[in-house]
Amino acid sequence: MIKINLVGEGRRPIVSRQGAPAALGPGMDRKADLWLAALVAAGLLAAAGMYFWLNQKLDAKQEEIVEAQAEVDRLAPIIREVEAFKAKKTELEYKIRVINELKANQTGPVRIMDYVSATLPDLLWLTRMDVSAAVIKLTGEAYNTNAVATYIDGLDHVEEFAEPVLLDTQRRGDYYTFVIDVPYSFAPAPPEGAEEEEAATAVSGG
Repeated sequence: MIKINLVGEGRRPIVSRQGAPAALGPGMDRKADLWLAALVAAGLLAAAGMYFWLNQKLDAKQEEIVEAQAEVDRLAPIIREVEAFKAKKTELEYKIRVINELKANQTGPVRIMDYVSATLPDLLWLTRMDVSAAVIKLTGEAYNTNAVATYIDGLDHVEEFAEPVLLDTQRRGDYYTFVIDVPYSFAPAPPEGAEEEEAATAVSGG
């Protein structure tokens, strides 16, 4: 009589046509679930760690922003004072430049007036003076022609004046009228200390 072991036959896995098991046992399914759960847990932990790390970085940046804003607020009055100082400095420099330009423009006419009046002889007076860029036109009256000649000679001795030219002279009763042209050229005044520097250079070079 042939015996058949049904228990042993029931435990054998069902083999597919390719030779691989058609299904896994309950133990293999449990291991796969555990591995999947572990991976999910690891992913959650990594995400939580990244969240906390980013949150800390954000808090640190916000603190830096607060500190920077506090520093800006602290420096704001100083910045306003500096800007006001710059504005006053610019205004002062402008005023100084204007004053220097006025002084430079006044130097020529003032010197002309000094030389013209300083050389006036007795018995002669001026009635008009016109100053152009390079010529001074003097109109006046004198009691005699010798006074006119003396005045021309005095003007000729001024270093900045060229040779005066008598344009016209006429007798008007007891006095004479005259018109004189005086070419001139004023070199710009040297800056303060330039003469001392030039002398020191000459001494050292010699």
